[in-house]
Amino acid sequence: MASKIRQHGLPIAMTVILCTLQPAHAQSTPSVVPAVTAAPAEVTAVAQSASFNGRVVAVQKVDIRARVSGFVKEIGFSEGGTVEEGSVLYRIEPEEYQASLAQAEAVLDSARASERLAFIERDRQEELVARQVSAQSQLDRATAEAQRATAEVQRAGAQRDLAALNLSYTEINAPFAGRVGLSGVDVGALIGPDTGTLVPLVRTDPMSVQFPVPERDLLDLRERASASGESEVFSVELILGNGSVYPVPGTVDFADVSVSQSTDTVLIRANFANTEGVLRDGALVTVTVRGAEPEMALTVPQQAVLRDLTGAYVLVVDAESVVEQRRIDAGATTAGRTIVVSGLDAGEMVITEGVNKARPGATVDAAPAGDN
Repeated sequence: MASKIRQHGLPIAMTVILCTLQPAHAQSTPSVVPAVTAAPAEVTAVAQSASFNGRVVAVQKVDIRARVSGFVKEIGFSEGGTVEEGSVLYRIEPEEYQASLAQAEAVLDSARASERLAFIERDRQEELVARQVSAQSQLDRATAEAQRATAEVQRAGAQRDLAALNLSYTEINAPFAGRVGLSGVDVGALIGPDTGTLVPLVRTDPMSVQFPVPERDLLDLRERASASGESEVFSVELILGNGSVYPVPGTVDFADVSVSQSTDTVLIRANFANTEGVLRDGALVTVTVRGAEPEMALTVPQQAVLRDLTGAYVLVVDAESVVEQRRIDAGATTAGRTIVVSGLDAGEMVITEGVNKARPGATVDAAPAGDN
């Protein structure tokens, strides 16, 4: 037997190894079919939408300043708190301005007394001239004195009004309801018109959001509204910095009249109710603009859409459970579903889970989405 093996040119040891390996190869187990989850492409109602980066801007925001000089006697708010329209924010020591008002009122009273005397003298001179007892020049002089006295009363009255106005400025009131920031001065500080900002005041309800929209997108939104018979009033939603959705929708109330030449965008503004004070001036948000009426479109779950350097594609499972890579033209994503403009037909199954285990041309064990 050994001589026969040697005649075939194979050593005895190698022949034994080959005989040992052949049964092991014949007994190897078949490969496991990967399990995946698939969902059908469906025609669903989709609200046309577009998302943009925006910034929250207060509808009203002012820096409170002093109009007269004096020492701060009282601060009437808590830093960071809310104030009502007309409430006292700062009170300046009023004594000096009260004295100035009293002096101005005294000067006005004296001017009025002089005016009365001047009119009495004018009337007396008119009577004397009529009786031809006095010269016309005396009447002219008396008339001029009466006019001068009247002018003096007007000047004193203006001084009195100015003193009263300065006294009113010793109380610095909130021009509107809102929230105040940090106070720039303390009680006892000397303040005046040159002091600068005493405290910022921001109206918190409502708040507006400004966001730039590319001119092309704005034209598309208007064309869709015109084609569907909608008005140009769109529903606007916000996504806050932590990813949560702001519960109150807003409305667009302003579009700039010109396009920015540097960015080719149009500045849009939307207003939002802010009764809970969640929105803060200057915060960055994501703005989603939606059309009023949804449209029917072919969609697939967002996680089924994959992308590479060539573009978007999905993994389709046919009736024989064979995987096929299908290039698609993907549109916007809304509520977790992506619009498929072309490349798929309604009812075709696309892999949503287990895409890393599926390969084009391979057979998979596809379970419908939602099954346990």
